[in-house]
Amino acid sequence: MARILITPRSLTQEPPRELSILIEAGHELVFSTPGKLPGEAELIELLPGCAGWLAGIEPVSPRVIDVADSLKAVSRNGTGVDNLPLPDLERKGVRVLRAEGANATGVAELAIGLILAVLRSIPAADGGIKAGGWPRQRGKEMRGRIVGVVGCGAVGRQVAQIASAMGSQVLGYDPYPRDFATAEPFSWVALDELFSRADIISLHCPPLPGGAFLIDEARLKAMRPGAVIVNTARAALADEDALRTALDEGRLHGYGTDVFAVEPPEQGSLAFHPKVVATSHIGGFTDESVSRATEVAIRNLLDALAR
Repeated sequence: MARILITPRSLTQEPPRELSILIEAGHELVFSTPGKLPGEAELIELLPGCAGWLAGIEPVSPRVIDVADSLKAVSRNGTGVDNLPLPDLERKGVRVLRAEGANATGVAELAIGLILAVLRSIPAADGGIKAGGWPRQRGKEMRGRIVGVVGCGAVGRQVAQIASAMGSQVLGYDPYPRDFATAEPFSWVALDELFSRADIISLHCPPLPGGAFLIDEARLKAMRPGAVIVNTARAALADEDALRTALDEGRLHGYGTDVFAVEPPEQGSLAFHPKVVATSHIGGFTDESVSRATEVAIRNLLDALAR
């Protein structure tokens, strides 16, 4: 029997049936505050005595790992581990496990949804009608446009395939290109060429080393006028000040994002810009994705604890 800390918001807000696998295996579950990202103080309070940790995207400091006196494994219910202090975990011999590709479909479908919402101003139309108006803003179609996909792993591949099936030409960039089928023409290109040619850019990559921005003033100026950017990956990829300037000047048609430096975003931040379509970090928050990711994360954790 081991104590296992559960911190992903999708699992603490409404604990799914899959967690019963851990209880049936004889483990004790410890939950962080339901539906909220736990902070450093809460993690320091809860983690001592826990041998396993089913972790989310909450930032984890080295101080948290210092108090992890019994920890054997951290199992993510997703793929990103940039929120974890990996050198500190390695130093303590703690295994880090990922649920590779488990929430890819949910994130990919949201990315396509955000592209369409920005192109057609769907939130503005809905809000205007609910306010008693009848707003009619001319939109843009995906068919015939060039979609650039930055990062063609499990999520990016699906975005490329869906965009291709909708009649878009797709350009892909990935440091490790691999073969996959699309309906319409697909080309691997260099990153700068992708930014200069694409009408729509969708981000599916980890943050850059050293905190550099992928989307900065220079890249925004190199993009085609009226382009769209969608970010369902990491907030740290984009310079929000540069994005705001590009939106204000009309160089960028719109920005769709599911990720923020501070969650929930602060009043007056980029999320509140009229040309931004913002969702509340729901990329992998579907019935199917939560179930798949939880099952994989639990299986990974049980295997690690059995060693």
